[in-house]
Order: sequence, then structure tokens, then C-alpha cells
Amino acid sequence: MTGYFGDPKMNGLLSALMQPVRRKIFVSYHHGNDQAHYDEFSRFFHDQYEAVFDNSLERSIDSNNAQYVMQRIRDNHITGTSCTVMLIGAQTHQRKYVDWEIKATLDKQHGLLGIVLPTHQTTYDGKIIVPDRFHDNVLSGYAQWVHANGLTAQHLTTLINAAVAAPKILINNSRDMRKQNG
Repeated sequence: MTGYFGDPKMNGLLSALMQPVRRKIFVSYHHGNDQAHYDEFSRFFHDQYEAVFDNSLERSIDSNNAQYVMQRIRDNHITGTSCTVMLIGAQTHQRKYVDWEIKATLDKQHGLLGIVLPTHQTTYDGKIIVPDRFHDNVLSGYAQWVHANGLTAQHLTTLINAAVAAPKILINNSRDMRKQNG
């Protein structure tokens, strides 16, 4: 009699069950400045994650009605994902759609992770400038962030899993929605 682990059919089943979950993530970024960074992120991590590419919400959702746009973001981009990964470049903190994507992510109680790009801006005392709503959630302990330099698939997986598992009670989504780009 072949043992459980010795049966080739069972080994295949066991192997399939032990495969890590390929998470579906939403990637938020400033399309005008950071498209090349998104392309590189997508190319490098495409085997680990199913990234949702939104073809620039500003162009695809042609409306100034904030509630309508928020509903479209939730329904067409955030629903079905488990985490939003925000690429933080020079002007990310000034973009209303990035703020709205973060708000929709927090409304759905999904994980939130920021990746600081080499193009990021800092304050006069060296602090990284991030979107206000994201900063609120870093301070609360809900959101995670990391520098892009040297980021590995294994480390990103660990960070995304931690972001998804963060206690929902830490979410701070009380800030008013950004009305315009900075």
C-alpha cells in the first residue's frame, strides 16, 4: 500500500493546495509622472500578483461628480481585490484620484501599502511626502510602507499579507475627500 505522501495523485493535490494565493491587487499611482514605475512594478511582480490596471481613472471616468466616481472606483477597481498598493512618486500626494482610491480602499476595509519610488519628494527636514489620508493610516498603524529600492517579491508578499491582516479598527478614513489636484 502506498502511503498518503507517496501517492503521486495525492502529491499533485497536496502541491496544488500548498501553492501561495495569487492575490489580486489594485495599484494606485500618478499616471502622468509614474507610468514607467508602474510598468516596471507590473513587469517585476506579475508572477506573484494579479495587478489591476485602471488605464487612468481620470480619463476612463469622465465626471466631476465625486460620489459617482467613488462608486465607479469601488465597483470597477477595488471590488475583487484584497489590497491597494500605492506607488508614491513626486506628485502622488497632490492627486485627487489617488486620495479617492485610498478612501475607496479603506471603505472596503482592504489592505493598504505604499511603495516609495526614487522620485518621491521630501520636506525640508527629510520626511517623505505622502497623501494625507495614507499618512493618517500609517500613523494609526493600519497602512504599511516601504522603499522600492531592493524590494523583493518575498518581502512584498510579506508586506501585502500584513496589510491585508491589519486590524480594521485602526482604519482612519475621516478626512474630507480631496476636491482638486494640488
